[in-house]
Amino acid sequence: MTITRRDLALGSLSALAASSLARPALAQGEPIRIGWLAALTGPSSAPGVGFNRGVIYAAEAINAAGGVKGRKVEIITRDTQGDPTKAVNATQEMISQAKVHAIWGPTNSGESLAVTAIMARAKMPNIHPCVVDSLIDTKRYPNAFRIAPSNSQWDDAVRGYCLNILKTKKVAVIGDTTGYGVSALKASVAAFQKDGAQVVYQSNIDSTQPDMTPDMLRARNAGAEAIVVWSVSTGMDARLFNTRASLGWDVPFVGHPSMASGEIAGLLARPANWEKVYAIGYRSCSYDDKGALPPHTQELVDRLAGKVQLDDTLLWWVAAAVDAVNLVAEAVAAGGSSGEAIIRHWNGLTKHQGYYGTYTFTPENHDGYPTEDVVMSAANTAKNGTFALAPGYV
Repeated sequence: MTITRRDLALGSLSALAASSLARPALAQGEPIRIGWLAALTGPSSAPGVGFNRGVIYAAEAINAAGGVKGRKVEIITRDTQGDPTKAVNATQEMISQAKVHAIWGPTNSGESLAVTAIMARAKMPNIHPCVVDSLIDTKRYPNAFRIAPSNSQWDDAVRGYCLNILKTKKVAVIGDTTGYGVSALKASVAAFQKDGAQVVYQSNIDSTQPDMTPDMLRARNAGAEAIVVWSVSTGMDARLFNTRASLGWDVPFVGHPSMASGEIAGLLARPANWEKVYAIGYRSCSYDDKGALPPHTQELVDRLAGKVQLDDTLLWWVAAAVDAVNLVAEAVAAGGSSGEAIIRHWNGLTKHQGYYGTYTFTPENHDGYPTEDVVMSAANTAKNGTFALAPGYV
């Protein structure tokens, strides 16, 4: 029988429940073990916390309906704390000891850079939302699939907004000192320069640096008309926003989705410090001028109501994790739990509708997220983790 995304994710799951009753032997079979490499603590934990809520919700929804052909989903979670070394150790444990069937994550590119080759050697099905372009290479890593945009797609949206909508010609680019922050800053600077903009200041800053004044002063003195930020650290974001206010500088921030995370509200000296901050967002998680979400997104929000907290996180983090767990479960339902079967199923997805995105993969292309769905959001307009489009979009 065909197992649909609705069957897996929304709680009715009648098809899977019926399948488990028809095959009692399978009901006692081994669980589907999904490794979850999660940065749940540490300075880069904001995305991990949001993703984790989606993971828990999706697994519980599937299991409450009887599992996948009678097999329960078991999540093997390891908190990597955003540390590549811990991610390596956790990955090796999942492969050699926990014997997971697939791995979701890491959700930080610095960690993923450290573990992608390990998973490739083990032919471990891996699905992740990390944006560094080199993490997806179907020749070197035929097992790795991305369900978020690449950094090039993010970078194009940020750069396009700065140059075409804000009409800026001089930018400052700031990243943190993680592997992600360093690589993202380098790529962003090169792309701005290629398009004729002046990068008047650039710096990689330790995300725990308490005082952002020196860097912000250098950017202002250099004539920056926009500050582009590449970091997952919400603490660093908030200190940048507070410093801008203390300097009395009316410059826009444009960049990473973390700048719209709900936890920033509690880190600001005053709410107005969040004005003129434009974070990467997605049409699937954006509401219109009447406050309405796309129907498919509203469906998920309604399902999460009372079960998953959304007011302090981003809906796309939760939705992407729901999609990731469902994609593993759907692959197992379609062809079995071997690594080869899961990878083969993912390689055949065409315009596969999840909550966060519509995914298309082929054996030659494991970047599955549509570029046209990447937009900029007004960071301080969150409602249940969704946002209004930044000024300038139709």
